[in-house]
Amino acid sequence: MIFKSRKDSLFLILIFGFSALFLVIIFFRIFSSEKIDYDFLWIDTLILFITFLLLWLNFDTKYELTHSELKYTSGPIRGKIKIEKIQEIIKGKNLWSGLKPATARNGLIIKYDQYNEIYISPDTNDIFIKKILEINKKIKVTT
Repeated sequence: MIFKSRKDSLFLILIFGFSALFLVIIFFRIFSSEKIDYDFLWIDTLILFITFLLLWLNFDTKYELTHSELKYTSGPIRGKIKIEKIQEIIKGKNLWSGLKPATARNGLIIKYDQYNEIYISPDTNDIFIKKILEINKKIKVTT
């Protein structure tokens, strides 16, 4: 089962705000001068790469739940966790450091192995928890 990532309004404002600002800066520099300044070409390329990365994170963040694994994708960040190794899910909290392939606040912190944790933000936390508990009933859910 595939779960899309919930999109927070703050996240969307930041992503599209910075993307628009970066594109305006590039277009202003290109069309405001009569000749192209090649000294700043590498900066323009870097700005376009950052814009592409931000939009990629926004449009390609999802989670797939199979019978044995939780697979996550967030732009270039990809990985999988064996469901049998998940020990605890903390609902409605934010993870301030660590791996966060998410696009919203108040998601789920998944603790697995001994010390590893990941923050995700599925479209609906309750349905995600229900489906993962159908696979592994030993997972502890805290709020």
